[in-house]
Amino acid sequence: MSDIGSEEFDTERDYLGEYEGNRNEAGERHGVGKAVLPNGETYEGEYENGKRSGQGTYHFKNGARYIGDYNQNMKHGEGTFYYPDGSRYEGSWVGDLRQGHGIYTYPNADTYDGQWQRHERHGQGTYHYHANGSQYKGTWVNGKMESAGEIIHSNHKYRGNFLNNNPSGPGKYVFDIGCEQHGEYLQLDQERMEADEDEAAPTRVLKWIPKSVTSLTMELP
Repeated sequence: MSDIGSEEFDTERDYLGEYEGNRNEAGERHGVGKAVLPNGETYEGEYENGKRSGQGTYHFKNGARYIGDYNQNMKHGEGTFYYPDGSRYEGSWVGDLRQGHGIYTYPNADTYDGQWQRHERHGQGTYHYHANGSQYKGTWVNGKMESAGEIIHSNHKYRGNFLNNNPSGPGKYVFDIGCEQHGEYLQLDQERMEADEDEAAPTRVLKWIPKSVTSLTMELP
């Protein structure tokens, strides 16, 4: 769904909906006001020279709601967006896009706390899985787990590099009982039979190759 508000036209030939509030000498919406847009959506907050600028609250006709900063009709600065599916984003916006630091709470109660770029998880961040309490801490690139990171479970964790949301290459499992298992994740081709076809179709599977078990490695601060 789109989380971009409708444009407000301020010309005599366009239906403006309803507006109550301050105007400047040119008759443009300026200062604090409340508008009911032609499509039934509403905005209440600050304007500057005819455009939403400053603090405001925008109610979408699909039930979504945004509370936060605007600049030139776009979400820009700090704000919270409540989505119709029950999810919520609290954080930084740039030009109507989630960008900078923010916390997203998903419909299943999972959360992501970290950096965003152009609406996608990008940079350093932590994803918490509500169902089992596990979490991933590390690097994200265009919405996917990439490069260095760790997956933390209740009694052990995995540290290594990630590629396309999966562990890849050398890494290690660190267990609470006081040992580490070093090894490597490989993506291998495996043939599987399609349900309605006789020909085998190749698929990529993830395989952990254990190499050694050691005592815990001292970590640098």
